[in-house]
Amino acid sequence: MVGCAIGPNYHRPAAAVPMQFNDSSDPASTNSLADLPWWEIFNDAALTNLIHTALTNNYDIAIAAARVEQARALAEQAHSQFFPQAGYDVNGYRGKNALAGAANSEGNGTTASSFEAALNASWEIDLWGRVRRLNEAARAQFFASEEARRGVRLSLIAEVAQDYFQLLELDKELEIARQTTNSYGQSLTLFNQRLGGGVASKLEADRAEGALANVAAIVPDLEQRIRLLENQLKVLLGQTSGSIPRGAPLGDQTVPPSVPAGLPAALLERRPDILQAEQQLRSANAQVGVTMGDFLPKIGLTSIFGGTSQELSALTAPESRLWSAGLDASGPIFQAGLLTGQYRQARAFWEENRLQYEQTVLQAFHEVSGQLYTRQKYDETRREQARSVAAFQDSVLVATQRYRAGHAEYFEILDAEQQLFPDENALARTQLNQLLIIVRLYKSLGGGWNQPETLAPANPAPAK
Repeated sequence: MVGCAIGPNYHRPAAAVPMQFNDSSDPASTNSLADLPWWEIFNDAALTNLIHTALTNNYDIAIAAARVEQARALAEQAHSQFFPQAGYDVNGYRGKNALAGAANSEGNGTTASSFEAALNASWEIDLWGRVRRLNEAARAQFFASEEARRGVRLSLIAEVAQDYFQLLELDKELEIARQTTNSYGQSLTLFNQRLGGGVASKLEADRAEGALANVAAIVPDLEQRIRLLENQLKVLLGQTSGSIPRGAPLGDQTVPPSVPAGLPAALLERRPDILQAEQQLRSANAQVGVTMGDFLPKIGLTSIFGGTSQELSALTAPESRLWSAGLDASGPIFQAGLLTGQYRQARAFWEENRLQYEQTVLQAFHEVSGQLYTRQKYDETRREQARSVAAFQDSVLVATQRYRAGHAEYFEILDAEQQLFPDENALARTQLNQLLIIVRLYKSLGGGWNQPETLAPANPAPAK
């Protein structure tokens, strides 16, 4: 009987695990992007330094660590119930018509003193396993807090990487806007020269000036967005505001040609949110056993040893010695549905956690599948957008040459430039999305799950 505990033993709920992720062009393999450390996935020295700093200084990481320590302390409190609890009690009283601090029924009008000193101990014999279930629940909550901390750590890595790549994309948009402003300025100069020579109309110059002002207005907006994003990154780094050092520009960032996702079943063992949900389910399962144990008698041993006397000097005398030892049992007879309600609540809480676990698993599979498919489509989109940008760049050059030679109207130049500008921005956003989808995939796959949580050595990165 001592070897078993009341209540259901935990078993992981069955989950419908596919053999391969849907929408993945890569064949099923045990290799996974999640097996690599983050400093190899995001192969940029400046980004490595930023993540290193965030993992050291970020407040969310510190808060999650504090929660782990709270859960650890609660688990220690639950574990203490396995052992006898010992204490001491020392009392001294003096009063009229009183004995040991209480009214003396004799009421003889005497004034007397009473002293008592004793050691006491008690121990609940875990005959039914109620204490073991309490320990199982507390230990599972501790493990759940550890997984929550891992989840915060992985989310922080992903958030820093996403903000960094978005910063590079804004830098690229700012570069494009400035180059386009310069190009429109050259067109305006050309039109003004022809206007001064009497071979062009003022309409051409006005249209060119309007196009120039329209693009130039975008520059300060982009500069503002860059500053705000830098401040956002500084919050993640736990630092005051300031500029963020950059490494390679957006177009030079490495995009993996293929992304092995690994076996879908492996998600159950490495994604922090799935593991956290499972530990919470384990804790809820143990709580069912705790409520079942409340229906049964609690059996314990109690003892006391000390002395009691009306004179302090006689407290240690043999005739003043006090001791007792006993076995006690207590249990419910009529609780008006209290214990039944607690049991039903624990069962319903277990059911809630089971459904949350299954939902988390299902969402994880669909999340990875969708991101694998999206990555393929971004690759196709980038190839076509790169062709489009190259074609429009040629069209601007040809239109300018034709205009100078008098073989084309001014609107051909403006039209070519106005089509090139948004196309270059669209290509930059697609390049950003290619990087962001790798970050999201790494997070969705539980990246770095088998890596020690030691920080990668910080590498100096030149500021741009």
